[in-house]
Amino acid sequence: MELSERKLKILQAVIADFISTAEPVGSRTLSKNHDMGLSPATIRNEMSDLEDMGYLTHPHASAGRVPSDKAYRLYVDKLMNTGDLPEDMKRRITEELESGEAPDAVAKKAAEILSDTTNLISFAITPSGRESKLQYVNVLPVADQTVVIMVVTDDGKINNTAVRLTCDYTNENLELMSKVMTHNLKGKTVNDILTMNIVQTLETDLRSLSALPQSVIPSFMQTLKKMLDSNLYMDGYSKVFNLPEYSDVDRAREILSLVEKKEHLTNVLVNRDEGLVITIGDENSDDMKDMALITADYKVNGRLVGKLGVLGPKRMRYGEISSVIKYLTDNINRSFEITDDDPEEKEQEE
Repeated sequence: MELSERKLKILQAVIADFISTAEPVGSRTLSKNHDMGLSPATIRNEMSDLEDMGYLTHPHASAGRVPSDKAYRLYVDKLMNTGDLPEDMKRRITEELESGEAPDAVAKKAAEILSDTTNLISFAITPSGRESKLQYVNVLPVADQTVVIMVVTDDGKINNTAVRLTCDYTNENLELMSKVMTHNLKGKTVNDILTMNIVQTLETDLRSLSALPQSVIPSFMQTLKKMLDSNLYMDGYSKVFNLPEYSDVDRAREILSLVEKKEHLTNVLVNRDEGLVITIGDENSDDMKDMALITADYKVNGRLVGKLGVLGPKRMRYGEISSVIKYLTDNINRSFEITDDDPEEKEQEE
């Protein structure tokens, strides 16, 4: 059944007041706070109809009403305003994300900004690097008999592993090995490289390096294996206790217990649909039925590489939070639109 314009206005006002105050909303409050041109009695009758239709619920021992999951869904789909952010907020976000760091570090910073802005638990997730394509490899000397293996992929992931070598080497040896590995492995996925016999594949090109490949390649493969894992960064745990919904210790413990199950939460987030997605109450898994979850994708060079979002009570500022998340992900996308050339290519160009 279609809601009349009057019912929609009343429902929107109830949701706005409840989000703002966390208190059940009554007809007299609406009549006083909103210029609807309606008497409290008329508003009360309309609210009663909205309750019968499943959009409002009536808490025990309260004269007011609160939105149902169905009401929040309608609000998100048709009524919320995702207007532009204030200029000072946009400027602060842009400045804080212009760090020149790798995508994972920028995503982690975005989660911190999101939590500070929304006062909710925020997260950033980088999915498995299984399908990431190797861009270049650098084997760099850092101390006596110690080198760092740096692996960079096309989606901006950077992984480093320190290795203590037991064989002799020169800086020229390390540079040659870096170039040979980059030349032979560039464009192959992490998953494909892990199925290869690297020593055998590179045997001819690396023969002059004696024992160096056997010392470096096992650690190189371990570095790639670490890239198969999704990373979940979270921020804002303590902010839960500032929300009325979690003033009860048992309820606070429920959400904290959920975010501590990082493997489970990671699986939930990785399997979310693409785009800006808002799920509320019963639309979530059983352990999130009293919560709302908002996620959006971020990309590197147009390729989906992660998600950013918030988790909190169903009573949240959906429009404002969605706008912040979208602005953050748009900034990450712009920051990594162009892939830097690898060092070998830069050297050739110069």
